Amino acid sequence: MRDGFIRRQEVAIKRTQPMQCFVLNLRRAQFQDRRVRQAFNLAFDFEWANKNLFYGQYSRVGSYFQNGALAAPQDLPQGRELEILNEVKDGVPPEVFTKVHKNPVNNTPDDIRNNLRKAAQLLKDAGWEVKNGILTNTKTGQQMRVEFLLVSPLFERIVQPYLQNLARLGIKGSIRMVDSAQYTRRLNGFDYDIVVGTFAQSDSPGNEQRDFWGSDAAGREGSMNLIGIKDPAIDKLIDHVIFTKDRSDLVAATHALDRVLQWNELVVPQWYSPNVRIAYWDRYGQPKVLPGLTPGFMQVWWFDQKLADKLPGPSKL
Repeated sequence: MRDGFIRRQEVAIKRTQPMQCFVLNLRRAQFQDRRVRQAFNLAFDFEWANKNLFYGQYSRVGSYFQNGALAAPQDLPQGRELEILNEVKDGVPPEVFTKVHKNPVNNTPDDIRNNLRKAAQLLKDAGWEVKNGILTNTKTGQQMRVEFLLVSPLFERIVQPYLQNLARLGIKGSIRMVDSAQYTRRLNGFDYDIVVGTFAQSDSPGNEQRDFWGSDAAGREGSMNLIGIKDPAIDKLIDHVIFTKDRSDLVAATHALDRVLQWNELVVPQWYSPNVRIAYWDRYGQPKVLPGLTPGFMQVWWFDQKLADKLPGPSKL
């Protein structure tokens, strides 16, 4: 769109987006049950945050390889992916084979109430009940208290409404704001309940998957296995990704890994921007159709002298 001599563009991003999320530290006893982790996802109202804090600019992350060909398809596994998953069938959630994983949606006030009811039931099934206003483990007496470790004050406005929903479930949450040096120390030593994590992916995943999700990395200080995953089935799926021999097998193996990660409810997914927006002096040309593996539309353009000659003097500098 042109506005005088200024061009404004909004272009869909056609490359894999990172999984940005609230990381639930599985090294903490309260997060070792998948039903508890699922309840935390049900309590996060992304739609409210997107409308009231982000002006509707974002979409919810649903995959560890979001927005790319490596994201698990939105249908049941089949073909080579199914063959790979069958090798670890006894070690993955049964829903992997029967359902497509989807994040909860809160488009109306009734939606968040219904999702909180589901969360409360999952917590009860996992052995947690509210006693004296605090969610308590019926066997151990442990109270459900969680701390969000933050380094940026900008995230407080996002976490505070989330804490209110968690409180409705009897979960006592708090925020700990620290400086960057302390944050790095605690991150490297896995000393946290919940942090904001970002797992960036490429279109050719490989050895880095071991650092993200591998069992050996879970106890290695400074690794990117912030979640603390120690799962033989996931280790085997990672090996499939690393040792594939052609592109089609790599895609199938990554689909399988993505699907299992999703169904293990390891994180509370946040958001990503499906578009990139830019405003610039109208003096550049671009192809009408970008190559499929272009890193982004801003990397494929050129100076157009004819357009530049039409602009006011200062813009020609």
